[in-house]
Amino acid sequence: AEAIVTTDVGQHQMWVAQHWRFDHPRNHLTSGALGAMGFGLPAAIGAQMVKPEAQVICVSGDGSFLMNVQELATVARYRLPVKIVLLDNASLGMVRQWQELIHGNRLSHSWNAALPDFVTLAKAFGWGALCVSTPQQLQAGLRECFSHPGPFFLDVRVAARENCYPMIPAGSGHQK
Repeated sequence: AEAIVTTDVGQHQMWVAQHWRFDHPRNHLTSGALGAMGFGLPAAIGAQMVKPEAQVICVSGDGSFLMNVQELATVARYRLPVKIVLLDNASLGMVRQWQELIHGNRLSHSWNAALPDFVTLAKAFGWGALCVSTPQQLQAGLRECFSHPGPFFLDVRVAARENCYPMIPAGSGHQK
C-alpha cells in the first residue's frame, strides 16, 4: 500500500490501474494516455532518488522496457533499490490487441522474435534477477523481488494473446 508504482504504456499500465490499490496521492506515476513508452523506468529512478526509503516498483512490458534498457546502468551506478516487474508477452500487447479487435486481426509489427534474455541482461548490470513462467511461481518470485536489498528484475512470462478489458475504441465513450 505504501509502494510507489510506475508504469509505461500498454496492457500492463491498464492492469496496474485496474488491480493495484493506491491509498496515497503520488504513488501511481504514469504518463496516462500520452502514449509515452519508456516512461516507467526513468520515473522509478526519479521517485527512488526523491524518496530513497520508499519501495519503488516499475511495472513494464517488454516493448516499453526496451525503450530505456540502458537505464539499468544508471540504477546500478547510484545503487538504487528499484524493482522492475516485467510483464513479458514477447509483443506489443496493446498494439496487438487493437490490431486483433479493431483491425480484423491484421497483425503488423506487434510481436518481437528478437528479445534478449532479460534475466541475463539484468544480471550483467549487477541486478538481482529471476524469471517466473507459471502462476505457481509468481508469489515466491514477488517475495524474492521485493525482499532483495538492491535492484531486482522480475521477468514474468504472460500469455502472448492475453487481452485487457474493457477496450474502448478511439472516438467512443463509456456509455452502453
